Amino acid sequence: MADAFVALQQWSGAGAAVGAACTGTFLLAESALLDGQRATTSWWLAPMFRQRYPRVLLDDSRMLVNSAGFTTAGAALAHLDLALSIVRSCSPTLAALVARYLLVEARGSQAEFVIPDHLAHADPVVQRFEGWARQHLAHGFSLAEAAVAAGASERTLARRLQGVLGKSPLSYFQDLRVERAVHLLRTGSESIDQIAAQVGYADGVTLRALLRRKLGRGVRELRAGA
Repeated sequence: MADAFVALQQWSGAGAAVGAACTGTFLLAESALLDGQRATTSWWLAPMFRQRYPRVLLDDSRMLVNSAGFTTAGAALAHLDLALSIVRSCSPTLAALVARYLLVEARGSQAEFVIPDHLAHADPVVQRFEGWARQHLAHGFSLAEAAVAAGASERTLARRLQGVLGKSPLSYFQDLRVERAVHLLRTGSESIDQIAAQVGYADGVTLRALLRRKLGRGVRELRAGA
């Protein structure tokens, strides 16, 4: 391990571009080269990564993150995204052509693939909050009620959510609303307005905008499973 750190630091110091994907991002972070840098990793490893490397500016919603001299990518197949980003840095046209040969679509976000249950189980307070949140998706968010259900103060709840998930309680609550909305879109035939009411939004317009912002996809694409 020490030899790997020395090699990474030497390569980086010589001006080489360094890339890592999935669990490889842990090795890069362990070398301290990512301290103060933006990075990503596989979404299901994010709680562990965030707790172990608090100096790294982790954005686990992204499939690929470019920082000063470093490129990090998400889970197993994100190696393709990492490779294409290297080609793209030399020739965007060639990268687009290679992607077509490999049948790889542009995938900027990991958000649609995240399983919130898995992330919540990394911490008992977060897990209790998640259970309360799922029962209250159709209602307005209350930090005070959420804290009581989680058995923690409001400040402690916010701190634990930030430490494990890198999100505020309200932001994670919205993620759960999005997850439920996508499930309903793909498994039923209810209108977007009806689904919006089930996840706590006044109308379908607001939900449409949220889905587009969070997932980069519209209602029609999500219903089709695109």
